[in-house]
Order: sequence, then C-alpha cells, then structure tokens
Amino acid sequence: MAGHATKEIDSATLWGGKGSPFSASYGKLMMWFFLVSDALTFGGLLVAYGYTRYSTQGTWPIGEETFEALPFLGNGYPLAYVALMTFILIVSSVTMVLAVEAGHRMDKKGVIKWMLATIIGGFFFLGSQAWEWSHFIHGTPFGKVTLNDGSVAVVKGDFGAIENFEVIEAGHHHAVGDLVTEDLLHEFQHAAQAGHLHGTADNLTIHLHDGSVAKVNKAADENLQLIIKEAGTKHAISSAADESTRVTAEEGAVAEYYEALTKGAVIYGANMTQNEYGPDQYGQFFFFITGFHGFHVFSGVIINIIIFLGVLRGIYHQRGHYEMVEKTGLYWHFVDLVWVFVFTFFYLI
Repeated sequence: MAGHATKEIDSATLWGGKGSPFSASYGKLMMWFFLVSDALTFGGLLVAYGYTRYSTQGTWPIGEETFEALPFLGNGYPLAYVALMTFILIVSSVTMVLAVEAGHRMDKKGVIKWMLATIIGGFFFLGSQAWEWSHFIHGTPFGKVTLNDGSVAVVKGDFGAIENFEVIEAGHHHAVGDLVTEDLLHEFQHAAQAGHLHGTADNLTIHLHDGSVAKVNKAADENLQLIIKEAGTKHAISSAADESTRVTAEEGAVAEYYEALTKGAVIYGANMTQNEYGPDQYGQFFFFITGFHGFHVFSGVIINIIIFLGVLRGIYHQRGHYEMVEKTGLYWHFVDLVWVFVFTFFYLI
C-alpha cells in the first residue's frame, strides 16, 4: 500500500489567527462559549437538586400530584398544563429553525413570519409559567395538615364551595344575621392558619377579623383523601403507586382533616421557607431553577424582539446575511433544551 505523506504546518500558520475552526464566525464561537458555560451552571443546579432530593428524609413531591390544575378548569389534570407549555416551547424552537432556514435563502418575509411565531410562543410560555407560579404559591384549597398522630398529609378531593359566613355573634363591623360573601376562601384559610376555626366539618364556625363569630355555610367536600407524606404513630407513608394506602373518607379522613384545621396545623401554598407540597428544599429549588430558566426565556424573547425589529428594518438583508438570526436561534434552542431537562427532573421523575 502506498503511504500518505503528512503535510507539516508551520507555527505561524497554525497559531497566527485569521483562521476559524469549523468555518464559524467569531460571533457564533462566542455564543457557543457562553452556552457551554451556561449549561454547566444549569447542570450544577440540577445535580444539587438531585442530591438534595435523594438525601432528604421524608417523601418528595410527585409531579402529577402537585401540578394537576388547568386554567379555568380547576384540578384533576395531572401535568396537562406543563405538557402544553413544553409542547409550545418545543414548537417555538421549530419555528426558529424555519426562521434561520429562511434567512439562508435570503427570504425576508419568511424570517419575519417565523420569528414572529417564535416570539408569540415565548410569550405564551412566560405567561403560563407566571400562572403556574401563582398557583404554586397560593396552593390548593385544602393545604397540608399535621394530624393528631404526628403524621403529615396532603389532601386530594373536591373542596366544597363556601357559600357565605353567617354572623352569629356581632363584632366591630358585622351584626348578627349578616352574610359575608366576599373573599371567602382567603378569609377561611387565614382563619385556619391562625387557629380561628372551630367545630366539625358539618358545624364549622369562624372568628372573623373584626371579632365577630360566624357559621361557615359550606358544601361538603367530596372524595376527600389524605396522602400521608410523613409517618406518625397511626398512619404510614402513602405509596404513590397504591391508592389504597391513602386515608379515605370512610376511614375518617374528613374528621381528621377538620380536626387539624381547627388546631391551626395547616400550611397553604409555598414560599422560600415552607410549602404544602413537601420538604422546604423542594420549594426553594423549584423557585430558583424554574425562575432562572424563566429569566433565560424572558431574555431570549427580548433578544428575539430586538433582532426581529432589525429584520423588519432590512438591516440584515442589506448586509447580505442573517447571521444574527442564527446566533439568537442558538440561544433559543439552548433555552428549549434546558427546559426539557428541567421538565424531566422536576415533573416526570
């Protein structure tokens, strides 16, 4: 076989600059450097999340139990809205690919059309994440309760609508017989946390902020179940795969739940110090990681808008290329890819 001669390259040519690896421009190389460093940041956060999750005592929240609400439709749709958000974000990545492809063909109208679709998808995702955060912060109508035996449970079921508070003892603002009909759920939850609810599920009274006492006229809760997250002397931890390990209404769930409410042993929603869904670290990681990603999406939408305005003005068409669209597309694809990992770690596993 004939050998192949190796051509030597002198050091001046090898290290002298002016050459571009993979024929990539300086701008695209710098974008790749930034994306690699940002990927390491997200990777570190997700590794920390995984370590904390599997080293924390107690039961970690399950995605389909925590994120089961749809706007205007209420609860009972496990992960449906998160899946829709993810789908829209992936579609926006496809539209960005089409915008870059149109730029390669110098098709200004195509770039405008597909970049506009990408921006709309980004706004939809941001709005959806804002709604999800609001729902996560305010929590469910039931909250998380600590039962008499020391076990901790989250509650599933249909919360009975509160019709009104009927005043039975006058206060500073309300007379006997007055019907309070505004801000009922918020007032109910505030009273529960303060230990201002008394009685049983069928005969519940509330101390209002003006000192009056009212009867809570409320429909019965339906299908109420207690999912035990931390074991006590009576209840063991509920298995996610076995609903028979939950405490049902027939087993006294309603009485135990309202007994916990009247003692103020309830947490509603989530913040950086506590949450109704699970360990405190869960809420902290959720806010930080999804918030950090949301900031990236917001930045990407702003960058897309700036580049989109440049496309409308014909700046890149005059230059003879749409490389700026391609560079912002790299960032947008990165944001979408990161969400796939966040979605997998936070919601699916």
